[in-house]
Amino acid sequence: FFFFKQKTAYEISACLVGSEMCIRDRTNMADHLITFLQDNDINIRRIDDHHVSISFDETTTLEDLEQLLQHFAKFNNKETIQINKIIQEETKYITNYPEDIKRKTHYMSQEVFNTIHSETQMLRYMNQLVKKDISLVDSMIALGSCTMKLNATSEMMPVTWAKVGQLHPFVPVEQAQGYAQMLNELVEWLKIITKFDAVSLQPNSGAQGEYAGLLTIRSYHEARGQNHRNLCLIPMSAHGTNPASAAIAGMEVAPVKSDANGNIDLIDLEEKCQKYKDTLAAIMITYPSTHGVYEDTIKRACEIVHQYGGQVYLDGANMNAQVGWTSPGFIGADVCHLNMHKTFCIPHGGGGPGMGPICVKEHLAPYLPSHPLIKTGGEKSFGVISAAPFGSASIFPISYVYLAGMGKEGLRKATAVAILNANYLAHRLKNHYKILYTGKNGRVAHEFIIDLRSFKNKSGIKEEDIAKRLMDYGFHAPTMSFPVPGTLMIEPTESEDKAELDRFCDALIEIRNEISKVEAGEWDKNDNPLKNAPHTAEVVLSSEWNHCYSRETAAFPLPWIKAKGKYWPPVGRIDNAYGDRNLICSCPPVQTIFEANEEETQK
Repeated sequence: FFFFKQKTAYEISACLVGSEMCIRDRTNMADHLITFLQDNDINIRRIDDHHVSISFDETTTLEDLEQLLQHFAKFNNKETIQINKIIQEETKYITNYPEDIKRKTHYMSQEVFNTIHSETQMLRYMNQLVKKDISLVDSMIALGSCTMKLNATSEMMPVTWAKVGQLHPFVPVEQAQGYAQMLNELVEWLKIITKFDAVSLQPNSGAQGEYAGLLTIRSYHEARGQNHRNLCLIPMSAHGTNPASAAIAGMEVAPVKSDANGNIDLIDLEEKCQKYKDTLAAIMITYPSTHGVYEDTIKRACEIVHQYGGQVYLDGANMNAQVGWTSPGFIGADVCHLNMHKTFCIPHGGGGPGMGPICVKEHLAPYLPSHPLIKTGGEKSFGVISAAPFGSASIFPISYVYLAGMGKEGLRKATAVAILNANYLAHRLKNHYKILYTGKNGRVAHEFIIDLRSFKNKSGIKEEDIAKRLMDYGFHAPTMSFPVPGTLMIEPTESEDKAELDRFCDALIEIRNEISKVEAGEWDKNDNPLKNAPHTAEVVLSSEWNHCYSRETAAFPLPWIKAKGKYWPPVGRIDNAYGDRNLICSCPPVQTIFEANEEETQK
């Protein structure tokens, strides 16, 4: 910064954001400067005819800075100054910080930051962390409504390429023609899959896709002089995030009942549409429903909403049960979002990454998200939904490779196998657990719900006990108490073979046998493998064992667990409710930190 101010024909007019500076070109040749630097593989940002900005981050090296300075000097016909000389001249500015902003406290004093000093140690430390977690490396993850399918290595490889992962979202478009081609092809494929007419890749998550879709609908109504349409209907069988998205989009929310089979109650829907006919903006539906059923009245539901002037938003959470066989456009929806991190193989969990592009019918296309720097979206757009024009574009190659590799028939087969796997599990489990909802033919979609509520009265066993006990069998629990309290929602995806499905079924069936022993009084209601689950290695190998069941029952309830290799839960049962309500710090005790700071202050 000081060099530009003192040594060149430029002056710093503002420090915009810490690591970015805006400089003024006294020669009024900003465009020529930008072109000159681009010819030397350097991009800077144009502010206006007289100003440009340059940003730096933690990846900027001294070599990068020296190259930049050399080109600035060359452009201005000035003598090149070596970076080492600049550092020597400006050291006083770099090191002579005012006392009041100097840090006086310890930082990164935890043991982990001060004991690992070699790659070997780091490798072992990371592997210790891996062993604490359970992933698809260990077993299937049957989280309902999450679609935890395989993320194939071939799909993931492009993300590691520098030309994919290190391209700035605002580079000149002529420098990103490969990206543009990939994204354009991806858009065309998504239009075919959804039977929609336009796509925005901008939303960064499913929830952001919902928000963007609803804003698109609101903009459509406003453009037609119907600003008063601000009510969104949410069926009880829809996805759980829908009410929140509608509220954030500035809409009022009204629920629609489910019938005895878990489907949208068409009578209640029509009554609500009639009641709110003047303010109805949209309905948010999920298909198949979050109850795991293909609702055969879904097209009629869309017709009713359209009849009263509303738009139909289809939540793409369950697209893994549609691709290649049906589509949101065919069903009658006007807009949907797609969870690329579920249906189209981008890994997810732990907060990201994710992508939630929205697809719309032609009449909504003019209102799609736009961007001030890169042309995208509609001419009547409501504005920007993400900072970058195409969201987290660097992870789109995962979905691109997945779709290109699968092809039309491959995608159809994947959907069919996902549905087949779910129905196989439901068929094997139906004599042991109640399948809460099925279609008219007794089948389920790509996921289903088992009802555990009856166990509580007879044995005291709750859904949490079964979820924890599955850890002893080496499985991650399915989705618990959503969308119905006291249940588990199971989604196997197409990634699992019959052998893995059978292991999962065997585990749940054996757990049902364990519940029967509690019901029969063979095991105590408060001291049994389910209430004490999960069992850690420390507990099982302890010299004391005061339970009414054996150590082998605790840790190896089925023979194949020994043969396959035991997954040991890293911790035992925790109090979930207490943890949700109380902040528990894993850092050193406050007294330790206080004493360390006192010691530093005295020095």
